[in-house]
Amino acid sequence: MRRILACLAIGGVLVSASAWAQKYGGTLTVSHIDSPPSPSIQEEATASVVIPFMPIYNNLVIFDQHVPQHSLNTIRPELATAWTWSTDGTALTFTLHDGVKWHDGKPFSSADVKCTWDMVSGLTPGKIRKSPRQAWWTNLKQITVNGPAEVTFHLKRRQPSFLALLAAGWSPVYPCHIPSAQMRTKPIGTGPFRFVEYRLNESMKLERNPDYWKKGLPYLDAIEYKIVPNRATRMLGFIAGTFDMTYPTDVLVPLLGDIRQQDPKAHCEMRRTNVNVNLIINRDAPPFDNPQIRRALALAIDRKAANDIINEGQGRIGGSMLPPPEGVWGMPDEVLHTLTGYGPDVGKNRAEARAIMTKLGYGPDNMLKTKIFTRNINTFRDPALIMNDQLKQIFIDAELDVVDTPQYYSRVFKKDYAIGVNQTGSSLDDPDQNFYENYACGSLRNYTNYCNPALEKEFEAQSMETDVARRKAMVWDIERRLADDVVRPIIYHDVAAACWHPYVMNMTIMVNSIYNGWRWEDVWLDK
Repeated sequence: MRRILACLAIGGVLVSASAWAQKYGGTLTVSHIDSPPSPSIQEEATASVVIPFMPIYNNLVIFDQHVPQHSLNTIRPELATAWTWSTDGTALTFTLHDGVKWHDGKPFSSADVKCTWDMVSGLTPGKIRKSPRQAWWTNLKQITVNGPAEVTFHLKRRQPSFLALLAAGWSPVYPCHIPSAQMRTKPIGTGPFRFVEYRLNESMKLERNPDYWKKGLPYLDAIEYKIVPNRATRMLGFIAGTFDMTYPTDVLVPLLGDIRQQDPKAHCEMRRTNVNVNLIINRDAPPFDNPQIRRALALAIDRKAANDIINEGQGRIGGSMLPPPEGVWGMPDEVLHTLTGYGPDVGKNRAEARAIMTKLGYGPDNMLKTKIFTRNINTFRDPALIMNDQLKQIFIDAELDVVDTPQYYSRVFKKDYAIGVNQTGSSLDDPDQNFYENYACGSLRNYTNYCNPALEKEFEAQSMETDVARRKAMVWDIERRLADDVVRPIIYHDVAAACWHPYVMNMTIMVNSIYNGWRWEDVWLDK
């Protein structure tokens, strides 16, 4: 009987397997690490935006919110009821739900879908302040509508992963009738929760959308995120019951044992975040415009030591793609160790790096002076301190340049740094998202200004490949060339836990991305 009840549909939408005994009401209180730049998901580039504000919006399609590992096979309809591909794979048509309304009561239609992707793809430039993932949509030729309930994406070439890009948490549909400036202050969506307020350095609050088009949802009355910059204070707040849930990427390996000891009833899940810690290098400004100095940087990194210190060895070493087994496209160790700077003999690597630096005139009595730019949160600062120490081994003396989140991303986008310790999160375990967003010429998220038109042809070739084994080989060759060019050396792939109290029900944490699992429309409180 329980399984039968679990498959009942609410308003035509399947309810998850544990939702049959749900209760309505209550406010879910979640700790938060810092002040997000704005609530406008389409204009921002940090998890501290998508995690709290994803419940405001809906996508055309979405990854199943209760399947921990997302993939093409876990994509479900949301604002769309169905989709079909043309026979040549270059046209993707969606039929849309009737009767959906924006939070201000205006009707949702195909015009909003067209308006959103015309805007974020750059087909109609100037509509938003910035579009960090514009590179995702380079293969999009045009969008057409056929009445209010049908929309077609026309592609320049076949791209099977295009549907997955639309399912990501970064791909909500925006309202055509609301200016982008308002979306940065008082956003309007069609989602299960409505925006109430955002108090800088204090809190964010959402309330239940009583007119949500998925009848019977959501269960919560409200979600409130309390901004607490100090991690120790956040952990103590969770243990004391001030918070129902930790910030979903906040509990690092050393902290997990403390929480389990002090609060043994807490439910905690450690998983891969698909966020890597990396070294970004301003290739256009001296002295790091010199490819030999960039090579020395790559050879200086002791990835195992950094992972051991930060994650007690539980993170993974890899290239830009999420390593196996969580990642489908990541390299096995025997291939990874052949990449520049990834060889396991760190002493040999650093000897080569010191030889490069000595030839360029640097040494113990003439250190290269620079700054390591990073964001003012623990997960950035801690590896930056380690990198600072490691670079001293090759005659680089760096001072930490630590800035708060809004200023950090502003400076990154303007390339206002020399070198920096950064985190790069992948919305999908798919090469298209990673390569086009982080390494394509002109992409806003290509923080190092790397541009290799010949390699971009390889991006396109792997994107069209449907055979997994052949595509893997192509992806690994791209990874090798990125490592040889010292584009964005990956230090390690992060691991982190989320914890919540036992009365928080129907919570699912995704294991291969931190950006896609926060709709929270069917989470409920058993208290």
